[in-house]
Amino acid sequence: AEVLFATITNANFDPDRFVDLSRQVIALRDRLAERFHATYQKANGAPYPGPTPEPAAWSPTVDDQAEYLAKGYAVGILADPDLNEDIRSLRELLIYGLKGMAAYTDHAYVLEQSNDDLLAFMEEALAFTLDDQATVDDHVKMVLKAGEMGVQAMALLDHANTSAYGHPEPTQVNLGVRPGPAILISGHDLRDLDELLQQTQGKGVNVYTHGEMLPANAYPALKKYDHLVGNYGGSWWHQHQEFDKFGGAILMTTNCLTPPRDGYKGRLFTTGLAGWPGVTHIADRKRGQKDFSPVIAKALESESPQELEQGTIPIGFAHATVLSVADKVIDAVKSGAIKRFVVMAGCDGRFKSREYFTEVAEALPQDTVILTAGCAKYRYNKLGLGDIGGIPRVLDAGQCNDSYSLVVIAQALAEAFGLEDINDLPVSYDIAWYEQKAVIVLLALLALGVKHIRLGPTLPAFLSPNVTKVLVENFDIKPISSVQDDVAAIVAGQ
Repeated sequence: AEVLFATITNANFDPDRFVDLSRQVIALRDRLAERFHATYQKANGAPYPGPTPEPAAWSPTVDDQAEYLAKGYAVGILADPDLNEDIRSLRELLIYGLKGMAAYTDHAYVLEQSNDDLLAFMEEALAFTLDDQATVDDHVKMVLKAGEMGVQAMALLDHANTSAYGHPEPTQVNLGVRPGPAILISGHDLRDLDELLQQTQGKGVNVYTHGEMLPANAYPALKKYDHLVGNYGGSWWHQHQEFDKFGGAILMTTNCLTPPRDGYKGRLFTTGLAGWPGVTHIADRKRGQKDFSPVIAKALESESPQELEQGTIPIGFAHATVLSVADKVIDAVKSGAIKRFVVMAGCDGRFKSREYFTEVAEALPQDTVILTAGCAKYRYNKLGLGDIGGIPRVLDAGQCNDSYSLVVIAQALAEAFGLEDINDLPVSYDIAWYEQKAVIVLLALLALGVKHIRLGPTLPAFLSPNVTKVLVENFDIKPISSVQDDVAAIVAGQ
């Protein structure tokens, strides 16, 4: 799970780390092989007759970066030019889903919550990608199973986060700055933030969240720290400008790292599975906590951050909060005050086409409520869209993995309204996809039977025409179109 996590978009750019991880994997595999052969010999009175599949037997001869790269090209998704394009498409969809699932699973394990069925499935699915006899139908079934396991991974992480830090509470997060040395923490790892807050307490260092760490401000066990000042900046692709202006130490805990500029590279730190060559890496915890003293020392050398904006934004509307006022929400729907919910979750990106999500949010009628999770919310969470009878029109459930909360909310509403099919709810789905965690969220929604999902700004390039056709025919997945047409269709319940 850790190594799959390390390969997702914008996580680890350090080749030496991947060589080291590969060596660890080979050593682990060989130890497992020894156990297998010894067990077989004992049970059968004879050695395993073989042959051992090449993927289970390959070992490097030179053991350098070039050899691992060459092996990667030899076995990668494009290695076989004659592979059926639909098989290739479904394999890639499965692998991307596994990477997203691995990220959520690893976060849960860091918080000492485990579900070994998830790890077993990752092994099963990776082995499946080597089966040249598997049909298209076999691949479709495995992809949908990945979605089912993705639901389990998100549920596990939700339990891990809330068990450790409490259920998120409605919170107005400060967007301004406070005088004094500062640390900006980005990514998704709540335990890293928790330990950083403990180690900075009483040292005159202010801590700000960035990007996908914004939802941390709503957890009771984290928001109790007075020196957790608020959130600085927006989504991941603004970091060049925002990190330059921040001026203090910056800690990247997971993915969404982009190539650092020289202006702040010397005060940038990575930890966990994030990495960049030449950037100081904070080692994993062995016993106790990680040691963030180098980050704190760098922060104490810094001046106050430059202020980017002022005001606050509301967060903390995960499933526990929304369901605690479910009767109010249901009454608003029954009275017609709320006509429709629009799930606009997923990832943000730098391209102008993603302004679509801002324009949709602005164009939606005043009787619609946006349910969001992930960094896509930065396209519209600061628009000041108001509320409906005290219910904010943007309900932010949290990080991308907290899309699970949106599903829990939808299922509870369906039950409250006596509906057997979740698709009969006044809920539309307009999802922004970018990287592998968005893929597992999509597969999880499909596994739960959610249909009529709009996906954009474009459909994933790894979907072949036939695979796209299957998704359209079975789940009514559709690409986004114009803002005007999509808003009209959403209002009409289409």
